[in-house]
Amino acid sequence: MLPARSRMTAAADFSSAMRLGTRSGRATVVVHMRQTGNAQSIAGFAVSKAVGGAVIRNRVKRRLRAIMRELLPTLPDGTAVVIRALPRSAEVDFARLRADVTDAVGTASRKLSAV
Repeated sequence: MLPARSRMTAAADFSSAMRLGTRSGRATVVVHMRQTGNAQSIAGFAVSKAVGGAVIRNRVKRRLRAIMRELLPTLPDGTAVVIRALPRSAEVDFARLRADVTDAVGTASRKLSAV
């Protein structure tokens, strides 16, 4: 499970990362990333009803949290990451979801460091 201190909870953090950060998309997810200047990197997840019912949405969120538990320590300190799940994320297996998230986070990270 992703530690509580690493979870994004404030609406302002979500909107800031999504509006002002870099973006990288794949078939299953869109990753928004922004440098905040804080000491702790945080991750947030946006899974809409378009993905599926409550059970499906919660499964997708659990999978995304597990993936980010591995990826968050590899990112620079003070990085805010928002992962927006697309409807296709409910249909793919864990390995494909992990590959898409890893690839999108890597691309967004490279874009962020180039700015």
